Amino acid sequence: MSDVIWRRRSVLLTAVGALAEPTATLAAIEAPRKTQQVTVALVAKPSLYQLPLTLADQLGYFKQAGLSVDWQAHESGAKALNSALQGQADVVAGAFEHLFVLHNKGLNYQAFVQMSRTPQVSLGVATRLDIRSLMGLKGLRLGVSSLDSSTYWMACQWLLQNGLLPEQVSFVEVGSSPAVIDALRSGAIDALCNPDPVMHWLEQKNEIRVMVEARTLISTRKLMGGPVPGACLYASAEFLQRQPDVVRALTDAVVHALKWLQTARLTDILKTVPAQYWMGDRAVYLGAFEKLRESYALDGLIARDSVLTAWRAHARLPGMASSTGINRLALDRTYTNAFAEKSKSRFAA
Repeated sequence: MSDVIWRRRSVLLTAVGALAEPTATLAAIEAPRKTQQVTVALVAKPSLYQLPLTLADQLGYFKQAGLSVDWQAHESGAKALNSALQGQADVVAGAFEHLFVLHNKGLNYQAFVQMSRTPQVSLGVATRLDIRSLMGLKGLRLGVSSLDSSTYWMACQWLLQNGLLPEQVSFVEVGSSPAVIDALRSGAIDALCNPDPVMHWLEQKNEIRVMVEARTLISTRKLMGGPVPGACLYASAEFLQRQPDVVRALTDAVVHALKWLQTARLTDILKTVPAQYWMGDRAVYLGAFEKLRESYALDGLIARDSVLTAWRAHARLPGMASSTGINRLALDRTYTNAFAEKSKSRFAA
């Protein structure tokens, strides 16, 4: 009897072993992929301008895509771009218009996923000054994140639209962090062009009177003459060719966050965004978000007509028309939808 039991146990162990082998092989095949590293330079990291990146990070979408992101924070888009040009960053998160400047210099960079559909900035005047129109800015100090940044370019657009030349005001570089509030309060600047939530916070605290804004789709079309691409991720064409898996992973994470944002409730935003980004007032932060909600991109794709509109508007700025070496056909080299199209189908509702 014991011999029979022994034989039965032997058969059972053999069967269990046979079943275990495929499992072990499968586990080996499905071993976690090696996490890839990427450095992203960006402006105003805690701002609503970079909300899609904040969401993708906090919701774990970068990790899910197999990425470890090193965030390199800067006070302006121009400084973020310079870090990439100096080889300190792989990708830049910033205004699309920087690509016109890069291509004018013969530098082949491309945007590969769009995060917003408006510039998401506004311009306001300190309430201590009795100024009711932009013409009143003549001779005053206007704070921008830096020269050759989107806040500077947008401020120039508004000045020109209202009959002032950019040289008729004094531009002061103040960055884009909450420290700009001190610059306004101290009298170092008389007006400010910056992203939210800083601008909305100052407005709600009655420290600034917002005169013009490019937060909504309607206000942006009115100023720029049509739709334009806003914040995006861009990198050199060489990087896109050399590291397509990293670019694909970044795009997947951003598009995933944009899809999540379309159905997110205000309570979802508060649960996801770090409290230190609220500037000490969650109601004001949510109010700023509500003003911008429609401005976020839907699927990461960049429309050619929006690029053309942005190029035309940028060429209107002083010093840009004569140096603009990009023709309409060359505009196609400023962006690619190859990655966003795949991400869109991957995260289709």
